[in-house]
Amino acid sequence: MISEELKAELLEVALEAARQAGELLRDGRPADLAVAATKSSPIDVVTEMDIAAEKLITGLLAERRPEDGLLGEEGADTPGTSGVRWVVDPLDGTVNYLYGLPSWGVSIAAEYRGETVVGVVAAPMRGETYHAVLGGGAWLGGERLACRADAPLDQALLSTGFAYVQTRRAHQAEVVRRIIPLVRDIRRGGSAALDLCDVAAGRLDGHYERGLNPWDLAAGELIAREAGALTGGRPGEPASGELTLAASPAVFASLQPLLEEAGAWHD
Repeated sequence: MISEELKAELLEVALEAARQAGELLRDGRPADLAVAATKSSPIDVVTEMDIAAEKLITGLLAERRPEDGLLGEEGADTPGTSGVRWVVDPLDGTVNYLYGLPSWGVSIAAEYRGETVVGVVAAPMRGETYHAVLGGGAWLGGERLACRADAPLDQALLSTGFAYVQTRRAHQAEVVRRIIPLVRDIRRGGSAALDLCDVAAGRLDGHYERGLNPWDLAAGELIAREAGALTGGRPGEPASGELTLAASPAVFASLQPLLEEAGAWHD
């Protein structure tokens, strides 16, 4: 069982790493920012700043917690020996960042023996940093967060995301077509980490998405859950790349079977 002292130490390190990376991304963005590489498709991009931010974070973690493992979006993957593994997305919302849109963030989570125990999401263009510690609630700065009070599904504001692979996007659009007549509206913010934090902060009633990676969801899922949201995937399954859903309890109960029926978990 993890000690409260270790949780506090991991939170301190995560907050510092997210702060430094966020400042680098905010203040160091070149005017002529260009695509450095692509991932799943030509429109799924990496910029030089993604790479620089991950290098900063991995360097800080190696200095402060050298025996920990690390999984990062831009290629870092080391096992470690301490039982702690960091799951890092140095820039969630890269396309937003590339275009100069403000909805992007730095997502850093710490797992202990496979369980997420700390989550931090910094949103520098909002001037906001969200954090959660397992069992300790979710916070925006010094303000404790709570998801929205339960609303009927037809009054729920949801968000979702789309993959960068064309065949998957087409099916995801079909899922939206089936869900949108049943809810208040659907948003597409472009950063799953921030969408999950917006669920925690009561700015959304729920978020669902297929195709998220561990680094996309680890911190935000803990933050949403610690704010009182229910999180999961297909019925009886945890949030995963197959499907991630986070919502206030009543919305979760109504939406999960609809997503299952609509096939939101497959291409």
